Amino acid sequence: MIIVEGSARIPEDAWEEAIAAMETMIKASREEAGCIEYAYSRDLLDPNLLRIIERWKDKAALVSHFAEPHMAVFRQALGKVGPQDLEVRMYEAEPEPMPL
Repeated sequence: MIIVEGSARIPEDAWEEAIAAMETMIKASREEAGCIEYAYSRDLLDPNLLRIIERWKDKAALVSHFAEPHMAVFRQALGKVGPQDLEVRMYEAEPEPMPL
């Protein structure tokens, strides 16, 4: 499995536009083959901080995701929003249940 984790700062006056673009992206991405999880969220203690989490079946699914038409549309929309301090990382992982 591939885990994508990241964060970005969204300007306070750009959240409405960012949310519209993210909703479209999330819906389309969740329909892709190999997508296990795809979500964006606002940090509860830092409301201009966007959190990114994705889980993909394998690297091929993630590579295919980047070639999807909705990815190009999203990148264009995000460019208008002007995220700052964007950091995104990819990890390979073998899932195991978390002991509680």
